[in-house]
Amino acid sequence: MALPDPALLLQQAIADHQDGRLDAARRGYEALLRRDPRDPNALNLLGVVLVVQGQHAKGIQLLRRAVAVLPAFPAALCNLGKALLDSGQPDAALESCDQALCFAPDDPEIHNNRGNALLALGRVPEALASYRAALAARPDYPEARTNEGLCLLALGDLAGGWRSYEARWRLPRLAPVAAGVAGARWTGAAPLAGRRLLLWAEQGLGDTLQFCRYAPLLAQAGAEVVLEVQPSLRRLCETLEGVTAVIAQGAPRPATDLHCPLLSLPLAAAAHIPDIPASVPYLHADPSAVAAWRARLAAHPRPHVGLVWAGNPRREDPEAASIDQRRSMPLAAFAGLGGGTFVSLQKGERAREARRPPAGMTLLDWTSHLHDFADTAALVAALDLVIGVDTSVIHLAGALGRPTWVLNRHDRCWRWLRDRDDTPWYPTMRLFTQPRPGDWEAVMRAVRDALDRGEAAA
Repeated sequence: MALPDPALLLQQAIADHQDGRLDAARRGYEALLRRDPRDPNALNLLGVVLVVQGQHAKGIQLLRRAVAVLPAFPAALCNLGKALLDSGQPDAALESCDQALCFAPDDPEIHNNRGNALLALGRVPEALASYRAALAARPDYPEARTNEGLCLLALGDLAGGWRSYEARWRLPRLAPVAAGVAGARWTGAAPLAGRRLLLWAEQGLGDTLQFCRYAPLLAQAGAEVVLEVQPSLRRLCETLEGVTAVIAQGAPRPATDLHCPLLSLPLAAAAHIPDIPASVPYLHADPSAVAAWRARLAAHPRPHVGLVWAGNPRREDPEAASIDQRRSMPLAAFAGLGGGTFVSLQKGERAREARRPPAGMTLLDWTSHLHDFADTAALVAALDLVIGVDTSVIHLAGALGRPTWVLNRHDRCWRWLRDRDDTPWYPTMRLFTQPRPGDWEAVMRAVRDALDRGEAAA
């Protein structure tokens, strides 16, 4: 039987790849490699498929083979850089992107990926320059424009940052989300008085907790505000002042005149609210539940300190998974924090680490009683201090106005700005940032010193 023509086999595999039939594409690329184990195109494309399917080590190995066969292969070098970044190797990713630019100096995707590597290294001005190089080559490149916005926000240019960040709605993963919301989008121009405005959560739990603060202010401006949030936040967000209704995502939406996604509010509301609204608390725990937790904690020595050490790994999203690897840490890193009583606020798969706390640490684990964020808010409000990595619980503590210490990765999220140990978003929050990538030891040393100085309730 005659074997399929290699060109036709490659064409079909690429079509399967582009249409999301990754298993079929993988079989096609593997068939090509059985014919010629040194086929650089098949090595490159199979490597990309394996990375998308979560097999980073195998994918990187194939991408390196493609480059070894054909050193002047900018697409493979770019793909290798992206895979290395997703696997937590930003230095190697940057080197690969720089090599790719030697062969394709005007390629916008390479410049964008290079910017991502620089951003992961905390080199924000250089990352911004790379994103702008990508935009010079392709002005309508939504990913580079979105990334430009994040850099500008991190550098404190909030007005410019929010404008560029609107390009996120042209990204494939978000465009369908916006398309599913009926009615006219509020961009700030339309009057609000007497009109029903739907504000809806678009991204993570922490984003919702941070940006729901705009809802009461828009109600004061005359809007009848309906807030749509993730189900686990519904009860808590009902404590926002002036909001007419809070609905959970997936529930029927009432008829509204206008709508706006939460992270577009700083831009849309600029005329009404020119500065960051930082009055806390703007969310509130149930007083009786707080009193019950305080009574339970009274049997244990103070200070009562809540801990959270890991985020959601989100393995289905390589970029988000890479960020989580950089922001999360093991509970063992909290060893030697000193006296007092520690309380686990950790949920998810990493919560089981609370069963084996570091030697000498009293760690209470009542998380089985925390069914949503209203439950967690009551416990947080009863504590003297919350210490944790950059997760939704940190935003919760900040929104409640509780003393909060953030254990911050070196390439800090845009919202924490640069070269600061405080934040304009949450006045009761303090940042302890890695001096270099991965250096949690220095962070924890600073936290231990602060606790030893009795700053737990400062």
